[in-house]
Amino acid sequence: MKANELNTMRENTAAELQKKVGELKAELFNLRFQLATGQLENPMRIREVKKSIAQLKTVIKEKELKAAQK
Repeated sequence: MKANELNTMRENTAAELQKKVGELKAELFNLRFQLATGQLENPMRIREVKKSIAQLKTVIKEKELKAAQK
């Protein structure tokens, strides 16, 4: 996920971010399944999806901490 995409994600609500994380987890599951069956064309996509999940979880945690401070 690029920096400008991440900044636009910061504007979303926590529920929208959780939904996006769920979608990425489903994609990761499918990619791992394709890897196991030998059908995966781009193995680097797994790394990209895992990184995107981590970035979104970081944004969610930032929102939680910011809300707790108020």
